[in-house]
Amino acid sequence: MVACAAALVPAAFVGWLLWRDTGGDRADRVTTPQAHASDAHEHGGKGEHVHGDVTDDKPTAPAEQPRPSTKAREGRLAGTVVVIDPGHNPGNFQHTAEINKLVDIGTNRKECDTTGTATADGYREAAFTRDVSQRLRTLLEKEGAEVAFTHDGDRAFGPCIDERARIGNDAKADAVISVHADGSAKGNRGFHVILPGPVKAGSADTSPIVAPSRDLGVRVADGFAAATGSARANYVGAGTGLDVRTDLGGLNLSTVPKVFVECGNMQDPQDAALLKNADWRQKAARGLADGLRAYLTARNN
Repeated sequence: MVACAAALVPAAFVGWLLWRDTGGDRADRVTTPQAHASDAHEHGGKGEHVHGDVTDDKPTAPAEQPRPSTKAREGRLAGTVVVIDPGHNPGNFQHTAEINKLVDIGTNRKECDTTGTATADGYREAAFTRDVSQRLRTLLEKEGAEVAFTHDGDRAFGPCIDERARIGNDAKADAVISVHADGSAKGNRGFHVILPGPVKAGSADTSPIVAPSRDLGVRVADGFAAATGSARANYVGAGTGLDVRTDLGGLNLSTVPKVFVECGNMQDPQDAALLKNADWRQKAARGLADGLRAYLTARNN
């Protein structure tokens, strides 16, 4: 599923950073306890298990998203814009009515968002994705990239999957990466990257982004494998670590290169132990940063 020379932030880019307390994206999935299929967990069977009964990580009140600095940037990624999309939101389980509302994804209508999955002992996917995303932002900004989030603890739930796509589009991002952890069956191990497939229906047209998103996804998979030592998934992608999907709203509605990354399977004890380890999460962020850098530098050469 695929995510700066001195520059002032365009007014349009600043505008979408002023969040409203309304719905959002990830896996476009249902919020019942075993529904894990991602938008990234719109994964039917390969994705998102939602656990609405886990109640840690209480949401904070909506607040204005911090704006990217207009300070001149230096580094290998100066002049690039990356949008990071942390999967789900810790507050989703308290807003099931809102996140179950259907939104248009071009091909059909799907749930606004889902609660995401969790490990057996209650470490939630939403906590994992925010932690890795924040680590990734730090690494990218050190290299000069301008980084924005779809959300960062600044809203009670969401955003919906269509809004998540719109944020990357409005930012005219050079790359968007949606961070997730899977909720597949025990014994299913490893990571995989979800790429957009060809879709042209309603408001969705992925034809301009299929090829660059594949390039982004391949480089992210290579970087992630090298940095973490994790194997490519043994249950999806035929050993490639790549999975093409045409049913995810976050990809279908994107007009800029975008991928989803399932960093591991929270339902497998061995993968779960890695996902809960802070040192490993830093390696995961490094792998994502390495893949993004490889893509962005190649794109700009």
